[in-house]
Order: sequence, then C-alpha cells, then structure tokens
Amino acid sequence: MTTQAERPSATFSFGAAMAGEPCTVHGLADVPHPLPMRRWAGLADASDEAVLAHCRGPVLDVGCGPGRMSGHLAARGVQVLGLDVVPEAVAAPRSRGASAVHRDVFDALPGDGSWASVLLADGNNGIGGDPVRLLRRVRRLLAADGRVVVDLALPGSGHARHMLELECGGRRSAPFPWTVLGTECLPGVAAAAGLRVDAVHDHDGRWFAVLGVAGRRG
Repeated sequence: MTTQAERPSATFSFGAAMAGEPCTVHGLADVPHPLPMRRWAGLADASDEAVLAHCRGPVLDVGCGPGRMSGHLAARGVQVLGLDVVPEAVAAPRSRGASAVHRDVFDALPGDGSWASVLLADGNNGIGGDPVRLLRRVRRLLAADGRVVVDLALPGSGHARHMLELECGGRRSAPFPWTVLGTECLPGVAAAAGLRVDAVHDHDGRWFAVLGVAGRRG
C-alpha cells in the first residue's frame, strides 16, 4: 500500500495531466470526476471572452494552467503574465504568445502592487483552501485602482473547504486544500480581504465577479 509520503504531489499529477495523462479529481463532489484538461487547454470560448472583457492590462493570470486565458489576452494585445506552480504550465502560455513564470502567488512576484487586474479563472479562488488569505494577497498585488476578476460557483453553493486528490495513471496525489465559493458568500469574503464587490455577472450559467480595492473607486 502506498503511504501518503510516497504519493506524488498534486503539482506532479497536474503536470502529468497536462502531458495527456487522464486525470480524475477526488473529493470535490460525491463522486470522482475527470479533470477538464481538454477544456482548459483549448481555445477561449464566448464565456471566457465575457470574463476577459473585464480585464484591463497589465493582467496577472493566477493559476494560468495551459494558458487558455493568458493566450487570448495576449492575442488581443493585452499585457499579461501567467503564474503557476506547475512547471508545465509555464511553457504552455508562452507557446500561445503570453509571458509566464513558475511561482506561487504567495511568493514575491514581478510588479507587486502595480497590477491593473488579477484574474482568478476556472475556480482558482479555491487556491490554498482559504479565499480570504488568497484575496488579501491579491489585494497587495493590485495597483490602487486595480481590480480582481474572479470566477465563482453557482448561487447556493455556499463556502466549502475540501481536501482534493488527483488520480493519474492509477496513482492518487497527496491531498491538497481547495475551496468552493458561491456568489452569495462573496461579499463577506471580499470585505474580510479589504475588497468590495463592484459587479456580479452571469453569462449563460457561468458566474463571475469584479472586485475593487475597498475605500477606492476604480
């Protein structure tokens, strides 16, 4: 039996998924479900464009993955930097014409305190399992009139913390924390992080919000 210490990291498993290995997510729902890598690695669709329309440059794409969103922004001529802890997720955005760095959002980052927009797409408000801590960090990354563009779970989803595992090639990763945040829970979480909710949008069932720095109007 594989012990937890012998399990691959989630970062390793996500990299394997990016390389084409089928990958399943455990712990997010009642039953395991496939990691939607094909969707993430594809081209931006109409719902992505609706989200990205609220991003003004320069944009920091946190958890950029295969670079679908970063690549689309770069193709539009928007200055964008992809950010990811998975090494394979740095080469992918670059192949789409976007810059990218292999770094954690909680590390020292280029342009700290000067980003016009920080993008948390595809549920990346769940990074680290603590959205208040994450959004506080994001607030420090922003310029005074900056904004956060963040994907959300459906209304009624609540605020739930999960321990997830990725299964690739029959091996499960070590567990890692992740949070699901419904639209109704955003105002309290944003306020605790020093942000305000400027708008909440629904594009054909995809919910996302634009946040500003509390006490300032962008």
